[in-house]
Amino acid sequence: MAPRTGISTATGRSAGAGTAASTGGGGRNVAAELAYLTRVLKAPSLAAAVERLAERARAESWSHEEFLAACLQREVAARDAHGGEARIRSARFPARKALEDFDYDHQRSLKREAIAHLSTLDFVTAKENVVFLGPPGTGKTHLSIGLGIRACQAGHRVAFATAAEWVARLADAHAAGRLQDELVKLARIPVLVVDEVGYIPFEPEAANLFFQLVSSRYERASLIVTSNKPFGRWGEVFGDDVVAAAMIDRLVHHAEVISLKGDSYG
Repeated sequence: MAPRTGISTATGRSAGAGTAASTGGGGRNVAAELAYLTRVLKAPSLAAAVERLAERARAESWSHEEFLAACLQREVAARDAHGGEARIRSARFPARKALEDFDYDHQRSLKREAIAHLSTLDFVTAKENVVFLGPPGTGKTHLSIGLGIRACQAGHRVAFATAAEWVARLADAHAAGRLQDELVKLARIPVLVVDEVGYIPFEPEAANLFFQLVSSRYERASLIVTSNKPFGRWGEVFGDDVVAAAMIDRLVHHAEVISLKGDSYG
């Protein structure tokens, strides 16, 4: 019986030159069949690449298994890329910032090795935190977004908001009698980015809500936090030194803390 795709079934190697990619044994229109099958499988990337892969398979004498693996790898890569973009959109980052674009020449207080280590995302797997401290404009938000995007691309769900926005979200949930449900829902997201802690002082109720957010994720999921205030001044932010100390304890117990210095990052 003639092979269906022009690849020899006798040895598992490709057939010789002259085998058409679009037809198989018995005059079948293999190209049309592949177009139909990839459409049913919702695999448009594979549909666009299969002819080129088949040509390469014949030219390089791939086995059937090698050709199939190449097809599946192409589709998996496309789906991973698409999923990463969807997660990036869902995270609601205020801008698109890549770790690769960070200007280390301007921010000399930051070691490249520290960010390279964080970019492995081991902290996400370990359910640990990352805290960036430093004056306004030193690149804290850029780094937090860059890490968040890297996490999205690696398959993790991420959500971004300022500290004030997170507190407002929790306040709405509290008013509706579903605060615990909201905290549980957020705990299912592997990475929350909390930007701008310290820019706006919290009222006691807001400080309590933020404390609950931090506590609910302790050893359960990761936080990436940025603040323009050193930890010694968080009592000013939260209006209570005791609450601030308890929050810092939970936040940094399993955390990488990076302090940025210098002038505003352009």
